[in-house]
Amino acid sequence: MDFKDYYAALGVTKAATDKEINEAHEFLGDPEKRKKYDELGANWRAYEQAGAGSPQPGGWNAYSGGAPGGGFRTMTEDEMRGMFGNADPFSDFFQTFFGGNEGPSPRGRNARRRHARQGRDVEQEIALGLEDAYHGTTRRLQSTLNGQSRSVDVRIPAGVGDGSRVRISGEGEPGSGGAGAGDLYLRIRLTPHPQFEVKGKDLYARVPLPLTTAVLGGKTEVATLGGKALRLKIPPTTQQGQVFRLKGHGMPTAGKPDQVGDLYATVDVQIPRELTPEQRAHFEALQKLEEDSGLPASGSGTAAR
Repeated sequence: MDFKDYYAALGVTKAATDKEINEAHEFLGDPEKRKKYDELGANWRAYEQAGAGSPQPGGWNAYSGGAPGGGFRTMTEDEMRGMFGNADPFSDFFQTFFGGNEGPSPRGRNARRRHARQGRDVEQEIALGLEDAYHGTTRRLQSTLNGQSRSVDVRIPAGVGDGSRVRISGEGEPGSGGAGAGDLYLRIRLTPHPQFEVKGKDLYARVPLPLTTAVLGGKTEVATLGGKALRLKIPPTTQQGQVFRLKGHGMPTAGKPDQVGDLYATVDVQIPRELTPEQRAHFEALQKLEEDSGLPASGSGTAAR
């Protein structure tokens, strides 16, 4: 049979008195007392002397068996700390045994959560020129919420389109009960541009072209929103309304700088409103050549037979 150290089993030494051995056996042999001993450790004797109490206004409470006539009395936090050493009287253990107030109860916290309300999102329309939408810009906005005026600087990224929304986190209506504020959404409205029309990410522009350049061919310049003019090669006999595609010169895409639309240049042939005598002579000579070659006369609308 293996040797068993019964002193160690009871948690006492060989020098323990009969009383200490009886106390150890009494506590460890009683399931309820053993549970309290496991939870209190070295403070079990103070708990036994104080007894369990019920909360009273003004502090922690415990039963005092030594008070004249018995009964309950209120114990201060300092008394509790003196009785139980460095143990925190506001710990979960002391709240379990003494009903101490450790702050808001779960019911109170739940009530506050039920009454907390996230601030509402706010939407505001902002008019934006096409150049600002192309390059991106910063705007200072003024708003009034709950009677209070405030300003906020907003960075609008390059490439926003008409009807798109820009989100500014935490700049909406304030929350209540500790909840966060809502967000501010700016709805973009692009103002008309005198030269460019936007369709998706593509730009459309009309390019005036002299009649002689349309007939003989040549070069012309096309303005862009980027500020740099492009030189466009015009082939001979270019017709009115002919469209040239300039790849990669349209609108950028917000957050995706590598995705850029195209610019479509539509030829707008310019017919002279007045002619000098020399110009008239040249056009008359051209008309004579057309008639002699059997080609339709300019402006006649019928073919020579």
